Amino acid sequence: MSGVDAPTVDAATAARIAAAFAPPRWHGSRAHYFYARAKLRSDPLYPGVVEALRGTTAPLLDLGCGIGLLAHALRAAGLAMPYRGVDNDARKIAAAQRAGTNAGLADAAFECVDLAAGVPAHRGSVAILDVLQFVPPEAQDAILDAAVAMLVPGAKLVIRTGLDDGSARARTTRRIDALSRLLGWMNTGPKRYPDPDALRARFAAAGLAAEFTPLHGNTPFNNWRVVATRL
Repeated sequence: MSGVDAPTVDAATAARIAAAFAPPRWHGSRAHYFYARAKLRSDPLYPGVVEALRGTTAPLLDLGCGIGLLAHALRAAGLAMPYRGVDNDARKIAAAQRAGTNAGLADAAFECVDLAAGVPAHRGSVAILDVLQFVPPEAQDAILDAAVAMLVPGAKLVIRTGLDDGSARARTTRRIDALSRLLGWMNTGPKRYPDPDALRARFAAAGLAAEFTPLHGNTPFNNWRVVATRL
């Protein structure tokens, strides 16, 4: 999967998923509906994660799940592993719960959890998507160590993150993430972008094989998909 040509969710599936985020009344906010539809159609994140998790059945913990789009993408792609999404933004979790109910998502739950204070107990696969750069460095390390410890045979750790590799894309990512905080979409700004060599060393020390794949598609971000599995 190349960073430029990576696929996005097809239009019909994006529209069907986004419909679960539509307000119950005509005068309600449609912000999450339009966000979901645009995000699914423009960002290769969800097909990339689905590809990484296909063939696994271990329960999945989605750390920093936002409004829960990954759960919808997994079910739309036929992946039925138990799903638990957590995020520290109560408004997003409320939206995820409503949309999950509207869509009739099976075996999916969403909870408000502050990852900076600790990671919930779990055994299985772990997804950390567009999260690491938004937590303090010491919490970032703790989250990675906890996620690695959660992996069971056949499970995977799937990360999507910007990397601190000195590229122009890395500088653009930092600026746009900071702008997202100013605009109020994110409730915190970027703290530290992972160093790719440090990530590789961490996973190797834990006995994991790691694969780094560009996952920016047609976006300006320096996004990478990292998949770690036990050797």
